[in-house]
Amino acid sequence: MSSPRELRHAGRSIREAALEAARKRFPADRDDQRGVHPRRGPLVFATGAGAASRRALGTAVFGGMITATVLAVIFVPAFFVAIQSLIEWLHPRVEESE
Repeated sequence: MSSPRELRHAGRSIREAALEAARKRFPADRDDQRGVHPRRGPLVFATGAGAASRRALGTAVFGGMITATVLAVIFVPAFFVAIQSLIEWLHPRVEESE
């Protein structure tokens, strides 16, 4: 998988590099979600003896996976665009002359 930084150095715009990297990252995160949630779902809706602790654990794992996916797919590319734009504004790239 190409990192957004590698794509940027290859000539892509900052936004294109971030979007392509996010598109490549999303299927892996989605597959993680599909693997974890069906097995952790029963913990969220636990009943009977010890249900309170199971619900707490299930809710934490369930919410954590959703949060991790949102951060990885939405916020990481957005932060890349913001930080890379700032870096390139402070230190403009010098075009090589022939």
